[in-house]
Amino acid sequence: MKLLVLAPEPVDAAALRGTLGEEVEGAEVRVISPARNSSGLAFWVSDADEAIGEAQEAASQTVESLQGAGIEAQGDTGEAEPLQAIADALATFEADRVVIFVRADEEETYREDDVAGRAERRFGRPVVQHVLTGSS
Repeated sequence: MKLLVLAPEPVDAAALRGTLGEEVEGAEVRVISPARNSSGLAFWVSDADEAIGEAQEAASQTVESLQGAGIEAQGDTGEAEPLQAIADALATFEADRVVIFVRADEEETYREDDVAGRAERRFGRPVVQHVLTGSS
């Protein structure tokens, strides 16, 4: 199975296993960390370097954690807008399933925008959304 994981911050193998259970075992995982600016002002003044650096760090830490747990994984940064990040990744990685990890402070926005539902309809693949907490 091929899994596409959208991770805005580092995610460990336990969080992925907690979300998907046994499906993780033997899966090939592609981690995409969106390069999101921390504020609207940073977005408008095109200060993308910090956002890209944070995304690279999140992707790298997630891949290291997954590989350390015996899960085949690669990672990269992606667009700030989740659906665009998923579309770009699926252009080169034919995932069977998409997992969207969401920061707790963004949960309401993702739910209101129906990001997981819109992704599932648009890309024709099962999509699971998991809210990150301090322990996941």
